[in-house]
Amino acid sequence: MKHILPRILAVCACALVISAVSTSRAQRPGPNIIVVFCDNLGYGDVGCFGSTLHRTPNIDRLAEEGRKFIDFYAVSGVCTPSRAGLMTGCYPRRVNLHVDKQGGAVLRPVSPKGLHPDEITIAEVLKKAGYATAIIGKWHLGDQLCFLPTRQGFDYWLGIPYSDDMTPRASHPLWPPLPLMENETVIDAPVDCSTLTERYTEKAIEWIEAHRDGPFFLYLPHATPGSTRAPEVAERFRGRSNNGPWGDSVEELDWSTGRIMEALERLGLEQNTLIVWTSDNGAPRREPPQGRNGPLSGWGYSTAEGGMRVPCVVRWPGRVPAGTVCREPCLTIDLLPTFAAIAGTHPPADRVIDGRDIRPLLFGAPGATSPHEAIYYYHQEQLQAIRSGPWKLYLPLEEKQELGRTAKTPTPARLFHLIDDLGETKDLASERPDVVRRLTAFADAAREDLGDAGKPGKNQRAAGWVENPTPRVLPRR
Repeated sequence: MKHILPRILAVCACALVISAVSTSRAQRPGPNIIVVFCDNLGYGDVGCFGSTLHRTPNIDRLAEEGRKFIDFYAVSGVCTPSRAGLMTGCYPRRVNLHVDKQGGAVLRPVSPKGLHPDEITIAEVLKKAGYATAIIGKWHLGDQLCFLPTRQGFDYWLGIPYSDDMTPRASHPLWPPLPLMENETVIDAPVDCSTLTERYTEKAIEWIEAHRDGPFFLYLPHATPGSTRAPEVAERFRGRSNNGPWGDSVEELDWSTGRIMEALERLGLEQNTLIVWTSDNGAPRREPPQGRNGPLSGWGYSTAEGGMRVPCVVRWPGRVPAGTVCREPCLTIDLLPTFAAIAGTHPPADRVIDGRDIRPLLFGAPGATSPHEAIYYYHQEQLQAIRSGPWKLYLPLEEKQELGRTAKTPTPARLFHLIDDLGETKDLASERPDVVRRLTAFADAAREDLGDAGKPGKNQRAAGWVENPTPRVLPRR
C-alpha cells in the first residue's frame, strides 16, 4: 500500500495540472481578428502576387511575416453574393443572395431584399465567444434597417450600404445620394468617396485603441479600387503610381494596411492579432485595362479564375508560419468556421454551412489538404464551373448568364488542369473524359442541393424581405 499511495498521489497531481491547463486554455481569449476586404482588387494587383505596377510594401510585408494563399477563392465574381458568402459561411445561393429582386447581380439602393435577419454571421458567432465586433466599410447586404450590420451581430458600423457607383442618374432617379452611415444614421450624403479610405483607416485605428483589451473582430471592407471606372483617392495619392487612378487606389490601400499594422505594433497587439487580407472578387474588365488578374485568365464579374480567385495573405505571428505559401484550394466561406474554432466556439449547427475549418492549412500542418472535394462557380443563378483538386470543368451550357446579359450561343464543356495551366489555355476535355464525368457528378449534386438556373435547390434558405423599402437619407434638421 505504501508503494501504491505515491503513485496515486502522482496521478492525481498530474490530473490537477492537466485540468488547470485545460481551464486556463478555456478561459484564455482568442486572438483579435481583422479581415481586410478590398473591392474588385485583382489577383495580380499587389507586389507579393506579382505586380510590377503597384508599390505595396506593407501588404508584401504581411506576406513575408505570414502565409500566402495562392488558391484562395471568393464564392462569387460579383460583390453582393461574395459578401454574403463571407458573412454566412455559405454559398450565396444557399442564403438566396445570388441575385437581387429583379434577377440582377447585386443589391441596389432601396431594395426590398437583404440578408435574412435569421442568418448567423461571423460577427454573431464571435460575439458569442465574447468578441467586440465592428464593420468599418462597405456592407452591400441590404440597406433597410432590418438588414443593416448593426442587426447582424456588429456592435459598430461606419460605412456605405452599397457600391460607390450607385448614385442617382437618369436611369435611376429615385436612388438617394450615396450615404455614409454611422450605425443606423446617415451622417453624410453624398459622401466624398475620395475620403473614404482615410476615414475608414482612422476610425479603424480609433476603434482598435478603444478595444485593445480584446478580443475584438474588425471587418474592414474597403470601397476601393471599387466599381467606378476611375477610383477616387485622396489628393496626396493622386498620380503617385504607374497605373493611373487604379494604381493610386491600390497604393492608398497599402498605406491603410501599413497604418493598421503600425497601430497594432504600437499597442502591443501584433502577436495576438490574426489578419486576413483579401478581395471580394477579381478586377473587372476596363478599356484600357486598369486592374490586373494575371497570370490568371479572365476578369471580375465572371467565373473565370481571374473573376473568383483572389489574393489572400494571412498573418498571426507565432501561429501562422512566416514566409510560407499554401497551394490548397480554400474559400472565403471557410473563414466563419475557422474563426469559430480559433475563438473556442462553434459555427451554427442548426443549418447547412458550406465553409470548412481550414486551421490545418492556416497553421501549415504537414500534409494538410483542402477540405473541399469540389468548389462551385456560380454566376448569378447559373452553375457554370466546378473545381476538384487541380481540375476545373466549365460545364456545357445552352445559354450562358453574363453580367447584364445572356449569351445565346451554346458553350461546350472545357476542362483545364489549373496546376499545369494557370491561364486556362489548353482544353483537355476530349483527352480526359473520366475527369469530365467525375466533375459532372459534382455538378449534378450541386444542382440538387443549391439549385441552378430555373431550378431551386432543396436546401436553399430564404433571403430577407420588406414590403415598403425606404431610402437611407440625411435626417431632417
